[in-house]
Amino acid sequence: MHPTAPTGAPVQTAPTVQAAPTGSEQPGHRCTEVAGLGAFVAARLRLLERELTVAGLGAGLAVHDEPRLAPAGPGEVDAVASMPWQRRLEFLAGRLAARRALGAVGLDCGEIPRAGRLPVFPPGRAASISHSSGVAVAVARAPGRDTPLGCDLELRPLPAAAARLVLREDEEELLRGTGPKAVPWSVTSLFSAKEAAWKALHGSGAADGLSGLRDLRAARHPNGLRVEARSAAAPALRVRVIEAGPGFFSTVLGWADG
Repeated sequence: MHPTAPTGAPVQTAPTVQAAPTGSEQPGHRCTEVAGLGAFVAARLRLLERELTVAGLGAGLAVHDEPRLAPAGPGEVDAVASMPWQRRLEFLAGRLAARRALGAVGLDCGEIPRAGRLPVFPPGRAASISHSSGVAVAVARAPGRDTPLGCDLELRPLPAAAARLVLREDEEELLRGTGPKAVPWSVTSLFSAKEAAWKALHGSGAADGLSGLRDLRAARHPNGLRVEARSAAAPALRVRVIEAGPGFFSTVLGWADG
């Protein structure tokens, strides 16, 4: 795993990260475990307070078992009408996390319907949403900023064999950590970083020629990773990755050469 802040680093409450309250149990969910994992992820996100603020971003979090999960308007009602219970919880928690992320940058937001599988935000609002193991996280852009948006939460570690689905030969050194000060990255952390970059490139309209994560190249970058399309048709992204419980959270903080 790639290290982030020191284990004993103090965690301060950050205005850019709005954590979710816990609530009553929903069928089929272990509420205590989900709430505990959500609280831990929220605490880890607070370590990103300064970096998010500098990048013009805010984060929000919601968990599947809190009582505020309800459609915010007719578009969301229609979206969840035919969903199975688990998918419904993921959708509603993701929307709530997005509203909290937008609130963290001073923007209110009502319902967030969808077009296909993509969220549809009101004018002047944009966010990236990810969810894993009953926890949803979103990163939103502050008004007047053009930071590319992409985040990914992976709380289920991937096996080492998954590397062939994520990396090419010229990236395998990341797993080994070659060099005097190089620290090895895990397959899960690299998958998460590339997922975040994938979302940002698609959202920026710069995803031409991308058909899978192996079409992205990851390289070491100060305090994170540099991820770019192998086609060189788009600029490289700066991606920050932090450990989050059993997995990782990744977010794009801007263009690597900006």
